Amino acid sequence: MSESQPRPARRGYLNPSLVRSVSFWITSACILVAVLASLLAIWKFAGTDILWRTVATCAVIGSGTVAFYWVNVLFGKIAD
Repeated sequence: MSESQPRPARRGYLNPSLVRSVSFWITSACILVAVLASLLAIWKFAGTDILWRTVATCAVIGSGTVAFYWVNVLFGKIAD
């Protein structure tokens, strides 16, 4: 008789490592875009209006992906 290994508990509703990976890359891209926009504004290649809109957009998208990751983990704990 073969002994079955207990299945490791998932910590998210969706695949946690995939969600973490996607959240990391989206947040990293947002940081990169915000830094690039800041550099362009510092060197006067872009106006400050564009800078603030870009940084605000990146902050909203980055915060949204982090919030999605937290919600995924929360619902995974409730579903277990």
